[in-house]
Amino acid sequence: MTRRALVDGILFTDQYQLTMSQIYFRMGLHEKEAQFEHYFRRYPDYGSHQAGFCVAAGLDSLLAWMEASHVTDADIEALRSQVDGTGRRIFDEDFLSWLRNNGSFDCLSLRSMPEGRIVHANAPFTIVTGPLAMAQILETSLLNHLNFETLIATKAARVSQASRGRPVLEFGLRRSAGRGGNAAARGALIGGAAASSNVGMSHVMGVQPKGTHAHSMVQVFMSLGEGELGAFRAYADAYPDDCLLLVDTIDTLASGIPNAITVFDELSAKGHKPVGIRLDSGDLAYLAIQAAAQLNDAGYPDTTIVLSSSLDELVIFQILSQIDQEAPRYGIDPIRLVGRLVMGVGSKLATSDGQPYLDGVYKLMALRGSGEESWNPAIKVSETPAKTPNPGDKDVVRVYDERGRSTADVMVEKGRSLDQGDSLELRHPIQPHSRRILLRTEISEIEPLLVDVMVGGRRVEDAPDLTEISERRVRDIDRLDPGVRRLVNPHRYHVSLTPGLWELKQRLVAQARASIS
Repeated sequence: MTRRALVDGILFTDQYQLTMSQIYFRMGLHEKEAQFEHYFRRYPDYGSHQAGFCVAAGLDSLLAWMEASHVTDADIEALRSQVDGTGRRIFDEDFLSWLRNNGSFDCLSLRSMPEGRIVHANAPFTIVTGPLAMAQILETSLLNHLNFETLIATKAARVSQASRGRPVLEFGLRRSAGRGGNAAARGALIGGAAASSNVGMSHVMGVQPKGTHAHSMVQVFMSLGEGELGAFRAYADAYPDDCLLLVDTIDTLASGIPNAITVFDELSAKGHKPVGIRLDSGDLAYLAIQAAAQLNDAGYPDTTIVLSSSLDELVIFQILSQIDQEAPRYGIDPIRLVGRLVMGVGSKLATSDGQPYLDGVYKLMALRGSGEESWNPAIKVSETPAKTPNPGDKDVVRVYDERGRSTADVMVEKGRSLDQGDSLELRHPIQPHSRRILLRTEISEIEPLLVDVMVGGRRVEDAPDLTEISERRVRDIDRLDPGVRRLVNPHRYHVSLTPGLWELKQRLVAQARASIS
């Protein structure tokens, strides 16, 4: 238990967060109020296809960790044992004493994008305010919780989009990165998966776990001399009203589906309704068409056909396109066939195949001392302009055009309203000569995006259920321009600064460069 607590508790952080915090303590800066921002720089790029938006996830996981985590005696002993190359202790006793007495997150406040909402590159996703040392220590865990679940939720949203609204089942736990499988399942459910095979996380999220059986069950019965049919009968006997059979252990069309139909007939004679079959190998589009033909001829035109085996959004898009073209050739209605499909997506979803990380960062934006009312903006100047953050105390609003589509996310000075004047000037965060003017007549709505989620270490409200989170996602995606939703080469969504924030950034960059001389 002590080892697990060390791994999962407040020491779930990087070493440099603690060494920097000790420096702040030494300099008397540790209680200075700081404001950090979390955002991501680039959308996921999977190589042959790219994302034009992300789906916010991981916030409830982060808040739960923050509430549960505080420095313990075991943590202090672990830090006390650290020495440098000369044998000198890395952490001094006075710092460790302060950390033991103050090492919790009940001093921090967070504003964030709610889970399920669409988030865009370079716009603040989460803003952390509080004493510098503890806000610094939070960085690693915040990035770990928010970046990964957002990455998977985004992938799941794309898979769901490619599936034309057909249910998506997530079952990537066995190939996930350790306990990251739990985060992957949660992110997938937020992003649009209808269910998961992950039993524990499914119950936490309030959904029924889903699963059928593996090839090994068929192999067991084959080794006992009862064959594939015997395996199917055993499964049907145990789960007569939830019978969905994996049919590709021997020969899908010559053995699996005919044996499944035999069992379905036996179930139907007893008053039960078979659920369907799962196809896990081969040309899934062709096999789905042939399976539909056999099931239709046998009197089961509405049974489910689950497709699995290394699926992702692009593969699903190609499968459905192939069905559209080939199904009529075999007398199968492609619309009706697609309507009975379920997509089982495992490894490529749970690992975000092609883009295994989100480029999320956590940057200091402003500081202020005790008694100071205004923030002192902070700047980092990078040789790569895209890595220079947008400093200052700010809010984020979403601007909707005359069609009701979201057209820009705008960083605006905290407390300032954009509902003024006949037009709105937007500045590109990086390119000095790139600007956009929106007339008031072109704007149908301006929506604030960040909400208070934690104040003084306490949640503002209970976590929403999955239904509410899903409704947010569906609403936001529906209001995206179709070009932004494209699976391949999506249109770039506008993330902008007000002229005031643009000028602040340029002034701070100039001051930083002038300080060199």
